[in-house]
Amino acid sequence: MLYLHDVWVNWFEGEENGYNVCEFHEWRKDDFIEILDQVPVVLVEPKLFFYIENNLADLPNELLDDIHNKSFVRKNNERTSLEYCFIATDGSRVVVVNTLTYQIPVRKSRLIPRQEAMVLEMKDQLEVKHYYIPNPIENKEYHILSPSPDIMSGLTRKERQLKQLLFMALDQLHTTGNVAEVRYWYTECFPKKYVEIQMMDFDEAWDALYDELQNGWSNMHYHLCERLIKGQPFFEKVWELEEGTQVN
Repeated sequence: MLYLHDVWVNWFEGEENGYNVCEFHEWRKDDFIEILDQVPVVLVEPKLFFYIENNLADLPNELLDDIHNKSFVRKNNERTSLEYCFIATDGSRVVVVNTLTYQIPVRKSRLIPRQEAMVLEMKDQLEVKHYYIPNPIENKEYHILSPSPDIMSGLTRKERQLKQLLFMALDQLHTTGNVAEVRYWYTECFPKKYVEIQMMDFDEAWDALYDELQNGWSNMHYHLCERLIKGQPFFEKVWELEEGTQVN
């Protein structure tokens, strides 16, 4: 087994979609960067890489056995082992995982470019491990609270976070079942459709509004999100955090 040393990681916790495990160029000044003393590198099949990167389900037992206690971190000059931590690559992509003693990939990180290149160079010295996947995801299902990569494609980290916040607010709007409120917000976004919107029932109006907002990120998305979350402390806090962030 090969290892990478002095590994820089920026953990994203509880992320089931790979697009939220940010690449190095999207790391921020206020992110907490941890340096791991040693991490094993595992070459896996593309389907397992996708499973790890885009899932929060049990990892193969054989994989966990192979990397058990083989990662280390230094704290106060003491070298401490991490129970299940490893770097996975399919030969073209790379992700670092720490299960925090569980069997699921709780924490995930990308690597800094230099170390990612080092891992990709290691692939010629590694054998592909054929691990049994407990519950493979051939066709992952996406929904409003877990948008598909196509919907998030081309957006910056801040835009992705605000778009997910917008979708959370829209999902909450859907739970109200209030046709007048949905018509109001739809009209605010598309005033030229006023007459058409007034003829829609709740499901028609909400589905049409959601369809209109799925693609891209614009000033319309931004201002709708800002207005929809007013008076909701949790949503407002997420908004404030995103508005106050800085990239490296």
